[in-house]
Amino acid sequence: MDRPATAREVILEIVRNMREGLEPLRYTALPPAIYHIYLNAEDLDRLRGILPRVIDEARQALDAELETLNRGSFTERLIKRPPEPKITAPEGGWQIQILENTEEDAKPGDIVIHSELGLPAKPQFGAGSMTKRIATRRMGGATSTEQSYQQGPPQNAYAVIEYQDNSGRQTYRMTKDEIVVGRGGRDYWTDLKLDTLPDVSREHCRLRRDPTSGKFYLKDLSSLGTTINGEPAPSSVEIVNGDRRDRNLETPLPDTARIGLADVVFLDFRSTPNG
Repeated sequence: MDRPATAREVILEIVRNMREGLEPLRYTALPPAIYHIYLNAEDLDRLRGILPRVIDEARQALDAELETLNRGSFTERLIKRPPEPKITAPEGGWQIQILENTEEDAKPGDIVIHSELGLPAKPQFGAGSMTKRIATRRMGGATSTEQSYQQGPPQNAYAVIEYQDNSGRQTYRMTKDEIVVGRGGRDYWTDLKLDTLPDVSREHCRLRRDPTSGKFYLKDLSSLGTTINGEPAPSSVEIVNGDRRDRNLETPLPDTARIGLADVVFLDFRSTPNG
């Protein structure tokens, strides 16, 4: 019988991923800033009630690990070895999200983490910025790490979203197959983060592109609703015995649509044919 993953093991794997993903520059070293943790459905359900606490303690553990790494060992200080580049914490803080692993071979106890950080240009990659991605896996008790680099942003966006919030007129280019839209917050990861009234939920809706068909879909996760071209989108959230559950209910999104978030912020969405 597979042994389930504990909250402590999840935190330790996040810290391991950070260590594996450190990118040294000349005077500093950069850790990954964004972490997506994937757990077997049974493990996720068992930990769901304490996920905010797990994420909070994971952030504390990352801060503590940075402090330890920057302090160096007693032996290194004793022999006066030249100091390693100082590791600096991400400016926007640690972004951590724990999700269900939908892979068929995912078993209780398996922990998969995908993290990423942005890097300045390096000569071997030509001009422009890069994204470094780190994948660590603990599958069946065995651990592995893979790293890759992506040069600059994708040439084409799948969709363009224009909107106005308290920060003014904005344009967001959707360059991945799924994004989270909302006000965000310490325990809420968002791709498109809105500066607006609390009528807009922290995680208000998700926009998903089907890679096979290129069609777009919207999932409403809000408290006060989402509209598509003035028509209410059905909520994907239901309350069962006091628990909030996602029914995974999506609504097809036209190639051009005006998306209303609680009638407070409106997103002018358009898909791009060459995205």
